[in-house]
Amino acid sequence: MGKPLFYEILEKPATSCAIGICSAIWFYIQKSNIGYSHVGLSYEAAMEGHYWRIITSAFSHISVIHLVFNMSALWSLGVVEQLGHLGLGVWYYLHYTLVLIVLSGMLVVGMYHILIQKFKLEYFRRVTAVGYSCVVFGWMTILSVKQPSSKLNLFGFLSLPISFAPFESLIFTSIIVPQASFIGHLSGIIVGYAVGWGLIHGMNNYWAVTMLGWTVVVFIFSLKKSGTFDLNFLEIEPVTDPSLPSVRFFAAGNGRSLQMSTLPDAGSDLV
Repeated sequence: MGKPLFYEILEKPATSCAIGICSAIWFYIQKSNIGYSHVGLSYEAAMEGHYWRIITSAFSHISVIHLVFNMSALWSLGVVEQLGHLGLGVWYYLHYTLVLIVLSGMLVVGMYHILIQKFKLEYFRRVTAVGYSCVVFGWMTILSVKQPSSKLNLFGFLSLPISFAPFESLIFTSIIVPQASFIGHLSGIIVGYAVGWGLIHGMNNYWAVTMLGWTVVVFIFSLKKSGTFDLNFLEIEPVTDPSLPSVRFFAAGNGRSLQMSTLPDAGSDLV
């Protein structure tokens, strides 16, 4: 008999939070009738400066089947949080989840760019990717490198050897969810191998906070630049101090003259 669910949640806090966030966003999308084109990542949207979609696309699911598949796999992969004695653990999980979200999204756009510009496949200009699959496939790959003897449990009854799970799941997902993004899943696998093989390493609290900070800054300002939401609080108003002299140039004959004038002080006192 397994552990009660409550204890498993306590042993996988980051995984449980991620599942809760994805599920809540899915519920909100369904209730608000939001389409995948509003939150998904596409080449055209990225070229228009909608960089915020790298984040929103990762946490958004339109199909309940896609959500269940991703969350079931993610729950099984939460074992990473329990492997602190192997150099993994909760903080490792948090640090590299951020890496997987950001780099996988950037890699998706990069692959679209190559397919469009190099191979002239205009179809990929409007393909829109959504879902947490990049992160799920990334963690499958990392675990297959770090713990090749582990098993991946899907839906509570399907068990796959973790060493082959990334590519088996890639095929399995393509069959049961034909609309699933092959390039998105492949991007997660590539970044996962880069992390597992140590090509991307050295993430600690400092670099994670720094990366998160820049991600938030880019997210907010790209959101404002795209005009998707009205973020008036980010407007910077020019300020002119009326107590300071103004300087202006004007033409005088063939040369130029400099004139200074003092604006009237609007109710200010000199001390």
